[in-house]
Amino acid sequence: MKGWRKQKRHDPARQPNLPGVFAVPVRKSRRLATSHDLALDVARSRLTAGFLLFAIAYVIIGGRLAFLTLLNDAPEIPTAQQSLGDSVASRADITDRNGTVLATSLPTISLCADAKKISDPDQAAKQLLAVLPELDPAKLNEDLHGTKHCVMIKRHLTPKQSYEVNKLGIAGLELRPDERRIYPTGRVMAHVVGYTDIDNNGLAGVEKNLDKRLEQEPDPVALSLDLRLQNILHRELANSMSTFHAEGAAGLIMDISDGEILAMVSLPDFDPQHPGDGDDAARFNRDTLGVYEMGSTFKIFNTALALDSGLVHTGDSFDTVHPIEIGEQTIRDFHNENRWLNVAEIFTHSSNIGSARMAARVGGARQRAFLSRLGLTEKSILELPEVGAPLVPPARDWSEATTMTAAFGHGIAVNSVQLAGAVATIVNDGIPVHPTILKQTMPVMAKNDKDRVISSRTSAIMRALMRLVVTRGTAKGAEVAGYMLGGKTGTADKIGPNHHYMANARLSSFVGAFPMNAPKYLVFAMLDDPKGNANTYGFATGGWVAAPVVSRVAAQIGPLLNLPPLALDMEHAAERQLMKPLGAQILDGTPVEEGSNYASVESDRIQ
Repeated sequence: MKGWRKQKRHDPARQPNLPGVFAVPVRKSRRLATSHDLALDVARSRLTAGFLLFAIAYVIIGGRLAFLTLLNDAPEIPTAQQSLGDSVASRADITDRNGTVLATSLPTISLCADAKKISDPDQAAKQLLAVLPELDPAKLNEDLHGTKHCVMIKRHLTPKQSYEVNKLGIAGLELRPDERRIYPTGRVMAHVVGYTDIDNNGLAGVEKNLDKRLEQEPDPVALSLDLRLQNILHRELANSMSTFHAEGAAGLIMDISDGEILAMVSLPDFDPQHPGDGDDAARFNRDTLGVYEMGSTFKIFNTALALDSGLVHTGDSFDTVHPIEIGEQTIRDFHNENRWLNVAEIFTHSSNIGSARMAARVGGARQRAFLSRLGLTEKSILELPEVGAPLVPPARDWSEATTMTAAFGHGIAVNSVQLAGAVATIVNDGIPVHPTILKQTMPVMAKNDKDRVISSRTSAIMRALMRLVVTRGTAKGAEVAGYMLGGKTGTADKIGPNHHYMANARLSSFVGAFPMNAPKYLVFAMLDDPKGNANTYGFATGGWVAAPVVSRVAAQIGPLLNLPPLALDMEHAAERQLMKPLGAQILDGTPVEEGSNYASVESDRIQ
């Protein structure tokens, strides 16, 4: 054995590269393979085969993934979370002109049940009521014992509620993707934006009027309204409504250049998230659906028509001493100046008698045609479903009495938007202004002279007269330093259910524009049946309750609209230039008596 080992240890076959060493044949072992050796061989073979199979599978799967990722255009299978968000068609947002979201849709989860798959309806109902105690037990039991494959149990679960329901593990309950409409600004935009039903179908406002557009197009709908201005107008109207214990209020702000409505408020209002909680009066849009006799604000149109017709001139005087008897009606002034007044004085003192005599000189045919050109005799076009048609006597019934009473806003009823559009046209060099609640992306094209309702000279005279109403007439409470605001008050008796005027119930309003030397913005405010107080000496006319609202609104929105107030010397210079179209000495030369404008017309009613 020692010789064998030594030879094995110095075996040249193990050192073939050593020089001078000869290879000696080695005797091979004759030991037989055991069962253990055979088992190891089999194991090695199987491991090799398994490794090859895994390698082939890995290559196939890797290749398939590369194909699906890089080459295949087929959409990927959505995950559960993606299904909840993407499987429901999203309704487009509604925004204000600056992009602030007024209405949007959020993904939610709703719970439905396949009654046939619920093995123990009584136990399932008990468990669901523990998680969702607001459910009606009787209806829930009826639904779970029914035969419907999908009965809706609850819409719009909160994340916590959906988690708790899912944790119950009840076979037959299904959490389905859903969508809910949300109104972040709440009440302040309710009447304009509107609301939807539980299935996101528009039921009011822009939501209803543009329902298909919101469903089919993803881009947001931008309104012309500015949330900042809306909040200001809403606050001021609400404060005045509370102060004077009014039944309601309405108002708007308009860009005169293109008719964009920058704010529109109707009070009382409602929560668009829960519209059913409000009553009919709260959901009623007083700006568009309500039509009212606007009282003396119509003297703007009467005076503009008279002057533009060439039949009346600013220096012409009319008898305002004697009331007018026509048929069974008597037209009188509640604060009679007891003298003849010229056109400027009639307008500034808001004389019904003088306005009626001017209208009679022009004639009913011209008057009705003029009101029609201003858009006051037909239903206005606005991007809302809630638009009321004006109440206007037909042409065949347009009598001399109608002509005289329409001169100071009685016998014809319009909505606030129509009034605002017509007044804007008068101060806009006679170029028609068409109100809209949608943001305009294209500049307004210049109009031809044939489109003008009145001449630019008549418009300049009217701007001066409207300024006089604030500085010397019935709307001194509308003055705001640096903005040269002008306008006209209106006080009209309300019409009751029996179509007769109501005693001691009125609509008090003021419509103003600023700056009157180059009007840019119009503001309208109206209070429904306000009550006078000690501060107003018991009066509740437009000059006392509505004009101050417009003043406060104008003072706040001017800076926001990049319109800083003029310095005092610049304002005086602009004022002198504004008054030039009126000519020399068209007033009596003395200031309007302090407070006489308010005592003059406690009501513009025909008696």
